[in-house]
Amino acid sequence: MKRPRRNGAFSIPFRVPGGPIFDGGRGGSAEAPVQRMGVPLYDVAVIGLGGMGSAVLAHCARRGMRSIGYEQFTPGHNLGASSGQSRMIRKAYYEHPSYVPLLLRAYDAWRELERASNTELLHVTGLLMIGGEDSAVLRGAMQSASEYVLPVEYLNASQGRGRFPMFCIREDEYAVYEADGGYVVPEAAIQAHLGLALDAGAQMNYGRAVDLDRVLEKASHVVVCAGPWLESMGLGIPLEIERNVQHWFVPSGRQFSEGQCPAFLIEREGFAHPLYGFPNHGQGVKAAFHGSGQVTHANALDREVHDTDIEPVRAALDSVLPGAAIDYVGGKACMYALTPDRHFVISSHPREPRVMVAGGFSGHGFKFVPVVGEMVADLIAGERIPFDIDFFSATRFLKG
Repeated sequence: MKRPRRNGAFSIPFRVPGGPIFDGGRGGSAEAPVQRMGVPLYDVAVIGLGGMGSAVLAHCARRGMRSIGYEQFTPGHNLGASSGQSRMIRKAYYEHPSYVPLLLRAYDAWRELERASNTELLHVTGLLMIGGEDSAVLRGAMQSASEYVLPVEYLNASQGRGRFPMFCIREDEYAVYEADGGYVVPEAAIQAHLGLALDAGAQMNYGRAVDLDRVLEKASHVVVCAGPWLESMGLGIPLEIERNVQHWFVPSGRQFSEGQCPAFLIEREGFAHPLYGFPNHGQGVKAAFHGSGQVTHANALDREVHDTDIEPVRAALDSVLPGAAIDYVGGKACMYALTPDRHFVISSHPREPRVMVAGGFSGHGFKFVPVVGEMVADLIAGERIPFDIDFFSATRFLKG
């Protein structure tokens, strides 16, 4: 076996259209506002400029809010939960039907971001979900599809193998095919949002952690988008940080390439967690388990990729897509910030109404990035949002 390429193998150099991101540690095309007695410098400050934070900053700045973003690392870093070349997007959402209206808006919002930034972000490859008749993935996907009249196909094993001969579908398994499924590119999405924020006059500070109380002195509203670092910010949001590893494999042929093979999500007896992945679009076939049970903390993450990480995924992938993993390309450790109920937290903090939290995305949040940015900007502006997001309230964990 080839020696694996280890952590950080797939980072992308970061550039912002229209000029450099750094200017003495501060980015932004406009001069920093001057604080007057008793008047905050900024309407909104965003802590964390990964997927969610970059979107919030862009939407706030483009509405004319005086906006600043803080990021403890470099722009577009790959140390959190917003990297890895692909994040799945789908509409027939097995986790809960209440997400579907947000997803329908998210698809449109991704296309709007593509046009605004002149960047290709959303790739529709189709998505094949496979599982037993009673699998949570298939039952949940079909429930969402039925409730919102989403176009999906329910296939028995023979039909599934006929449509997708590269997949090994067992006789007691079924498949749900969603033609609208695919992936978004996280690194490019962050770059696009930060570029729009910069063009709209947002200020950005990189390279150091910030104190929430100090930020509250400068801004009328603070949005915390700290990903797995939310756990250590003292806001009382109960989170479990889980280590998960993404892998890329050399496939045996073109039948595993984008345009030939769909993205996939497999719940199978014998798998400790569902297996998901994407066709080869230049880096190899990507696959990972959606969960690991490996509890960690953001600043203690084991970023090394071990044989014990690789081999279970290789074996599972080979059982589903024979020939898709003939050699190993590399892997990358990332983190899920899991809430107890695996639903998001998007709301004002019950004990500090000037602080809004957008976190706990529990390993399934990136597809919602542009709509989360839009909703948070709406909430800060006091506007009504057209979605029911009460089940994202922090009050389910905290009281005022």
